[in-house]
Amino acid sequence: MSEAFDIPDPYTIPLEDIDVSNPLLYKYDAQWPYFERLRNEAPIHYCKDSDFGAFWSITKYDDIMDVEKDHETFSSFPTIVLGDQDADFTVEQFIASDPPKHDGQRKAVTGAVSPQSLSKMEPIIRERIAKIMDELPIGEPFNWVDRVSIELTTQMLATLFDFPFEQRHKLTFWSDMATSGGNVTGDDSVTKEEREAALIECLTEFTALWDERAKQDPEGKYDFITLMAHSKHFDDMDPMEFLGNLILLIVGGNDTTRNSMSGGILMLNENPAEYEKLKADPSLVPSMVSEIIRYQTPLMHMRRTVTRDTIFKGHSFKKGDKVAMWYVSGNRDSTKIDRPDEFIIDRDRARNHISFGFGVHRCMGNRLAEMQLRIVWEEILARFSKVEIVGPVERAKSNFVRGIIDMPVVLHAK
Repeated sequence: MSEAFDIPDPYTIPLEDIDVSNPLLYKYDAQWPYFERLRNEAPIHYCKDSDFGAFWSITKYDDIMDVEKDHETFSSFPTIVLGDQDADFTVEQFIASDPPKHDGQRKAVTGAVSPQSLSKMEPIIRERIAKIMDELPIGEPFNWVDRVSIELTTQMLATLFDFPFEQRHKLTFWSDMATSGGNVTGDDSVTKEEREAALIECLTEFTALWDERAKQDPEGKYDFITLMAHSKHFDDMDPMEFLGNLILLIVGGNDTTRNSMSGGILMLNENPAEYEKLKADPSLVPSMVSEIIRYQTPLMHMRRTVTRDTIFKGHSFKKGDKVAMWYVSGNRDSTKIDRPDEFIIDRDRARNHISFGFGVHRCMGNRLAEMQLRIVWEEILARFSKVEIVGPVERAKSNFVRGIIDMPVVLHAK
């Protein structure tokens, strides 16, 4: 796929030729008029030809909810991204399975992000965020993504897995590798061989941790690996299923929070009146966090696969059809969200977004993500009068992760 892609006006293309799986749309943040046209003219849209094969797009909020609620017809198996897995490197994971198996495995690891675990984690998270903020340079440009967003989420991941803290940057590397691959999400920055080698390294290191934790008393320990090693729901797991679940938990704890942390800075720079409103009333932080998560939509779609021929809203879906629920579009649906293209930090019902999904697969770490973002903004407001963007922002080339790679900023002290 050529980087020299000239993004056409979607209203000049025949409706049937629109392909919202093209990762360059998201690299250049050019997807909005495409989804606007689909919501208005073909809210359930069939793309007969793309780099990821034929697929249906579900672009309106209520239609996405209806697909989410019917996991018997719209299955998460075999994968949740548009790209198919390689036949010779196939992982399984509980997000890409359905009840009853899904429910047992998900419940077994939820303790790591339970309200009790979060209340214990909050002071640790605040201390780490404060330390990172205190070490940032004032008045000198630096990449916010590297110094803050990646560092904070990586520290959190190391805690959730009880992974060796000094080696925590491996977690970020493995997360980035898991969501790359031209055939997976359109991010062709790494080869298939590089991606697979990195993921095998991930599996090898975590297998050693599993063996260690399985022999230890799990009492009072709530890291993901201990919870898995001592749960009957993971008894029959083969190595590729273990790898799949590792990828799920690493990516789930990394990409969403990291890109919302960067996205919030961008949104406030683009909406200075909202930044002033926030500084005048820091109690708006929790509401703003929900608005950031809606406006960013860190994971832009989830795929389902049709299990039987069915009619959905007047459209004939065939068994085996791919269906993409475009959260990034549902979050801009004006029939559900007032003035959806505006960033409004004191929005009524700010949590009424679809970024976390819905139903049995709703994001299990949503409260942790909200807590991290809330603390980040409380600590920013305590120290800096402004986090100012001072150069071009680079986005990820991916149709799955709405990622920000580079965002040069300068901090202004209070």
